[in-house]
Amino acid sequence: MTKSVKTFWKIFWGGFAFVILFLLMLNWGWIGDMPSIDDIENPSASQASQVFADDGTPMGKYYIEDRVNVLTRDISKHVVNALVATEDKRFYDHSGIDGFSLMRAFLYLGSEGGASTITMQTAKNLFTENWSTKNFILRSIQKLKEVIIAVKLERNFTKEEIITLYLNTVAFSDNVYGIRNASNTFFQKEPDRVSVEEAAVLIGMINGPGIYNPRTNPRRALERRNLVLNRLVTKGDLTSAEAEILKRKPIDLHYTKLNENNGLGPYFRMILGEEMKKWCKEHKKNNGDSYNLYRDGLKIYTTINPRMQLYAEEAVAKHINYMQKLLNNQENIKKGTVWKGYENVIEAAAKQSDRWRNLKKEGMEEDEIRKTFDQKVPMHVFAWNNTRGKDTIMTPIDSIKYHRQMLQASFMVMNPLDGQVKAWVGGIDYKTFKFDHVNINTKRQIGSTMKPLLYSLAIEEAGFTPNTTVYDQQQSFGGYGMVPATTKTCTGATMPMALALAKSRNCATAYVLKQLDNNGNEGAKRLIEFLRKCDFTSNIPAYPSIGIGAVELSLIEMMQGYSMFPGRGFNAKPMYITRIEDRNGNVLATFTPHRKEVISDVTAYSVIKMMQGVMTHGTGAGIWGYDVPGDMEIAGKTGTTNDNSDAWFMGYTPQFLAGGWVGCDDRFIRFNTESKNGEGGRAAMPIWAYFMAKAAADPNCGIDTKLTFVKPDGVNDINIDYSNGGVPVLGGEVEDMGTGASTDYGVPEKIKIEDIVPESQLEDGKPVVKPVTPATDPKTDPKEKDTKKPTDKSQTQPAAPGKKPPVLMPPKKTGTGK
Repeated sequence: MTKSVKTFWKIFWGGFAFVILFLLMLNWGWIGDMPSIDDIENPSASQASQVFADDGTPMGKYYIEDRVNVLTRDISKHVVNALVATEDKRFYDHSGIDGFSLMRAFLYLGSEGGASTITMQTAKNLFTENWSTKNFILRSIQKLKEVIIAVKLERNFTKEEIITLYLNTVAFSDNVYGIRNASNTFFQKEPDRVSVEEAAVLIGMINGPGIYNPRTNPRRALERRNLVLNRLVTKGDLTSAEAEILKRKPIDLHYTKLNENNGLGPYFRMILGEEMKKWCKEHKKNNGDSYNLYRDGLKIYTTINPRMQLYAEEAVAKHINYMQKLLNNQENIKKGTVWKGYENVIEAAAKQSDRWRNLKKEGMEEDEIRKTFDQKVPMHVFAWNNTRGKDTIMTPIDSIKYHRQMLQASFMVMNPLDGQVKAWVGGIDYKTFKFDHVNINTKRQIGSTMKPLLYSLAIEEAGFTPNTTVYDQQQSFGGYGMVPATTKTCTGATMPMALALAKSRNCATAYVLKQLDNNGNEGAKRLIEFLRKCDFTSNIPAYPSIGIGAVELSLIEMMQGYSMFPGRGFNAKPMYITRIEDRNGNVLATFTPHRKEVISDVTAYSVIKMMQGVMTHGTGAGIWGYDVPGDMEIAGKTGTTNDNSDAWFMGYTPQFLAGGWVGCDDRFIRFNTESKNGEGGRAAMPIWAYFMAKAAADPNCGIDTKLTFVKPDGVNDINIDYSNGGVPVLGGEVEDMGTGASTDYGVPEKIKIEDIVPESQLEDGKPVVKPVTPATDPKTDPKEKDTKKPTDKSQTQPAAPGKKPPVLMPPKKTGTGK
């Protein structure tokens, strides 16, 4: 053997040994990452976590890659046939590596097709998703790893299982991963129900998700679909005649992609996502790692009723669209004078905008950036139309004003007996306005919706009844000043407490609080203690004005607080998750209602009867002008704060509790006080009415309009004299607008006292104080009313007030109203 031949064989065997050693080093993971046998036997790709309504309806997902797995039996044979015919026609004949394709790719340098098989692509999707590189040497190494992993996959899985793994992990157009998501997104079908031509469209995308997207490139997608159909003919899965018929059809696309901006309850899903992140952080998987909401494919089952959620969103949109037109026609809005004195708000908003930050990143000076905000540019803004947006030309500064002048709203529905949340609307349009107005961190002044809470305390602890006589007089709380701050509608008349609630009398409510008071502020402290007992967690300052609603609370807190009335004295904490499962359906956590007794059922029933009076004789009587069922029992309370900044309505039936708030995020943007449009009965209550009208008519919502509030055993009927013995009481339409300002003292010029109280009932221009004879107490036998002196504390009447104190300015201006 010549020296040259020896040298050749040394190089050959040395090279062969090097290749073998190199492959072994790759296989053992000595060069780069290589999945273990356990990883290969139990492959897992990043999966989206899914949210479901109470009936199993998909609501949305949390994901980095929008992927949801499906079983082999749930994939149409048309999809499988199209995949094999197009991507790897010898799939069932090789063991992970197709020698013919490998040779073809080597000879033609890939111009006639690649060498990857379905198994190799599956290996890449599962284990090499972060290996992308343009470096030829590194890419060659990665290709070798794919080959090694493909061989291992073939040894551990059947062909059908490999195809399922591939279809669950492959990328389609629009950042959609997996066949189930793709078929649902593009055709609104499960993958076992797609037709031959639809399967051809889906498989056609795989080779170029951006190029063959049927939504953005319909012509190319059609051509690609027809190519797939031709390959099905070549493989024998379709006849030429069938293919010709199918190729003449257009692509019948039914595109709907669930993302954070659409689908049911986007505001709810945002809050749910934050809650789930905390849960994931606190709970560990078997390997000790925390769960990942965006990768672990969790299934989150909620209490949301999809029909109620839809009706709630529709009700908010319908009414706020109408109210926005009224606000836009207000003179200070049309002329822009509403911004006078608040220019700093605009400037701060400009500096917080994406436009400002992006220009600053580009190195532009702040003065130059500010100038650009006064230049008109094309932009897309929110609008009350079907798409919730429109294209226009305006300056960025005008855009800021335009969007901040939009009325916002929140609305929530729940079962007061177990706390299950059935609908959650946090704003008018999540795509444009991300801020949620329902959750615990969003607090607004609650106005007169505080009154039922105060009155329930008075009944529970101070012996009041719905017929207890109260005095519509301004009250002094010592160093804490006068409540309310203005006397403009304090008539001095007497009335039953139920009538005071129906007409939302601030002065009479201050009197009720005063009866709980021993040392100037004891009543406020007792009220705060009661609210804490009801699980209100917000900071509540100990000022007497909280009794008429001069306090900021969240809607979700108010919902829990009000649940004790239809809940027969039991407070129910709002809950919106029933269970959490892992990707395989194993239950990880279940959630049950949390209830506790805070008042007696007699107290709850007494407040219910008073709040029904609000809806028949008071500020909520306008609800019957809508399409709510006339035979439905409804109890509720309106609320309006100083200067119409906040409008509320809290209402309930024997089955459901719903509450809503309306206002602008900037409180100086509001309906004028001369207008009644900003009152709770006009701005907020119609949302409740629109919702209930639709929900009550839909059997899927399960609302029984014939149900009545349950009267506790041993309690007599509560009869309330809403005529007040013939003495008129100021109605809700001219109630106090909060605690007011110094200019509010006295009766406004445009309201004459003789227009409110008949001249025959005036003395020196002031109303005559006429006591009201209490009607039958719930626990008092009518036959014994005149002969037996009440001894039970629930029947005891508080003493009449002394001399009316002088008007003093309070140390701190606060405000609420009806």
